[in-house]
Amino acid sequence: MPDVAVIGAGALGLAAARRLVSGGARVSVFEREPQPGGLAVGFKVGPSWLEKFYHHIFRTDRRMIELIDELGLGGRLVWGRPPTASLRDGRIRRLDGPLEVLRFSPLSFPARVRLGLGVALIKAIPDPERLEGQTASGWLRRWMGEEAYRVVWEPLLVGKFGREAERIGMPWFWARVHDRTPQLGYLRGGFQLFYEALADDLRRHGASLHLDCPIEAIERRDDQLHLETPNGSRAFDAVLCSLPTRLFLQLARGLPDDYVARFSRGSDHYSAHCVVLELDRPLQSAYWLNVTDPGYPFLALVEHTNWLPPADYGGRHLVYLGNYLPPDDPLYALSDGEVLDRFLPHLARINPRFDRRWVHAAHVFKAPFAQPLVRVGYREGLPPHRTPIEGLWLVNMAHVYPHDRGQNYSALLGESIADRILAER
Repeated sequence: MPDVAVIGAGALGLAAARRLVSGGARVSVFEREPQPGGLAVGFKVGPSWLEKFYHHIFRTDRRMIELIDELGLGGRLVWGRPPTASLRDGRIRRLDGPLEVLRFSPLSFPARVRLGLGVALIKAIPDPERLEGQTASGWLRRWMGEEAYRVVWEPLLVGKFGREAERIGMPWFWARVHDRTPQLGYLRGGFQLFYEALADDLRRHGASLHLDCPIEAIERRDDQLHLETPNGSRAFDAVLCSLPTRLFLQLARGLPDDYVARFSRGSDHYSAHCVVLELDRPLQSAYWLNVTDPGYPFLALVEHTNWLPPADYGGRHLVYLGNYLPPDDPLYALSDGEVLDRFLPHLARINPRFDRRWVHAAHVFKAPFAQPLVRVGYREGLPPHRTPIEGLWLVNMAHVYPHDRGQNYSALLGESIADRILAER
């Protein structure tokens, strides 16, 4: 029975740990934060949890749905079609179905038809392999036309990736469209319930979880892998590390210089920055609002309680204002008060009646390594899961490519690497 350490208690790490335990391994999970959940971690608003960074799942997220059922939470999983829209020319315009596309007046009618056909084409492509080597911007211009690209897609790509927008690979964009379903799913009470249940399930089956316990170094000596923590050193037969590649390279001792040099270059990420507002009334009509008009300091406005009932959150109306930005963006250096002073005046551009007195509470959350920069050729820059150090495995959010980070694909990936570890013991 091997002793295996899992570093990271997000969807990937916990799913891997669960599979390892079921395969007979003795498992210890290490997480630097005080709660499990990774980027899906929540905080309390009224009686419910709310994710610090907005989350939902799709009907295509079959493994995540299965895991929720396996943990006895299936009754809390709700499905709906909350409205998705774009802010264009000062108006909120639905763009979440064929009829809405045909009614999207910022485009000429021929461009609307071409946009709809282009989305259908992406849905029909079964495998993104043929799209490797192509940029999203080039493919979209060629197949959907310059008008649709300029009005619909370019603002979204620039909003998410900034100066990197023209270099983003088409396989990543394929997954964003191909995986999406009209219905969205949410775990009522918050996805934190899922992660707490997953952690409890691991404990019941003999695994140990070490929360609030960062890893300071990983080193192989005396035929075992040693993890250095603030509480001392622990030795294991194998280690699965789910940290971002850049952090892994800093922690692992004894990696070859050429390995470090090669994979340092391919581990660029943008950071997430999210403001969560608790309002005493609704702000606007959409659940998800892509902000494509210029001049806004945020790229997405997600009004969570335009889907889930405010009663779940003590009557508060919850609004996310989200960004992905380079880690050195000046926004990260601002105090929470300065961020609110910058963001809140723009809400009156969306709803002229907005008054700062509507804000009952505000929260500002930041997370590094939140969005891999999926440039053309991205796959070639991914490190293999088996590292040059015997028994040390690397599997993280960057490896989910071409899928985009989601809980479902992270869990699937974690389970697949756990199976490989077990097969070798």
